[in-house]
Amino acid sequence: MNSTLFLQSDVSNPYLIYKTMLQNNPVYWDESNKIWAIYSYEDCISILKNPQAEIPVVNQNNEQKLNQKALEILNNLTRLSNGIQHETSKEIAMLLFSKMKSVETTTIISQLIKDNLTENKIDWVNSVCKKLPVLVVLKSFGFEEKDSDFISDRIETLVKIMLPQKTEAQVKSINEISSAIFSIVEKQLSSLNFYESLIVKIHESNSLSPDEIKTISISNLIGLFIQSFDAGRGLLSNSLLQILDHKTFSNRTEIEKSVIETVRFDPPIHNTRRIATDDFYIGESQIKKDDLILVVLASANRDPEKFENTLDFDIERNSNNENLTFGIGGHMCLAKYFSIHLTTEALWFLFDNYKTIQLLENNIQYEPMINARLPKTIWISLQ
Repeated sequence: MNSTLFLQSDVSNPYLIYKTMLQNNPVYWDESNKIWAIYSYEDCISILKNPQAEIPVVNQNNEQKLNQKALEILNNLTRLSNGIQHETSKEIAMLLFSKMKSVETTTIISQLIKDNLTENKIDWVNSVCKKLPVLVVLKSFGFEEKDSDFISDRIETLVKIMLPQKTEAQVKSINEISSAIFSIVEKQLSSLNFYESLIVKIHESNSLSPDEIKTISISNLIGLFIQSFDAGRGLLSNSLLQILDHKTFSNRTEIEKSVIETVRFDPPIHNTRRIATDDFYIGESQIKKDDLILVVLASANRDPEKFENTLDFDIERNSNNENLTFGIGGHMCLAKYFSIHLTTEALWFLFDNYKTIQLLENNIQYEPMINARLPKTIWISLQ
């Protein structure tokens, strides 16, 4: 049996691995990595809903030597918190998300394509996918152009703050930019008319000081940048590949259905992790306290017990929305509907404005990541 932890760049088709595990070892103890791997839909839901399966601590006791601002950002992110801290930071993050103003995404994507199109060719990933989601979030909160450019240009470095293991070079880069980004976000948030009322509202319902609330708010707005980059980049990339392959681009509704099916069929995020805070069972398998757990969402999304004709890319399947890519329950990704909507708008603009879109690569290469399947480049021609 190969390791359950593999780099997506090293595997041409991870879904063949998931299919085998679903059939033979849906709950599997990986002795070499000391981690449980959960592959079936039912069991993944069981873990995601289990209060005794929490988010593992990243950077315990700051062994990675992050500086003060980087540490504040990491320690206050909703995605990485548990218990009361999670409830508070989630409330703040949701309030921030609700204050996003609508922006004209087609103007942004049009300019990105114009700036990067050379001889009718463009790298969709690096020209659009890595930039559009973050720029939309920044503009929806009214950031000035120079500040938007500063953050957008550095977001790919900052997202590495989420890595459980970081190299010294990654830590150094994160530390170099975190204070500046924190300061820019603090300045912009303080200028928005809803900010003080948000602080008062949270202060009245929680035993937190205004300064603590401000730090959580700043950190989680930065967290929205990170989430939009993670989920947005992958969904824009993978959806384009599936739509081109299956030719499902006749109208906006068809594209939206294709994006939702891509979230199930070929998701950007393949797994997430938990740690057991007590002993419990999954079927006949005993998960012991402090055991690590790999929840293989991409496998659950292709479980034939849940999805009919699961290996078919079918935009009309009624259950497509029940995929687990964005999680469920308390830790469901706040950027889920934002990412789906933005991807739909961007791809509809693309197919509505260009008569012929052709994929110029036969063998897509993926980033060397365990949890996410993200294309490095997607070269296309636009006519």
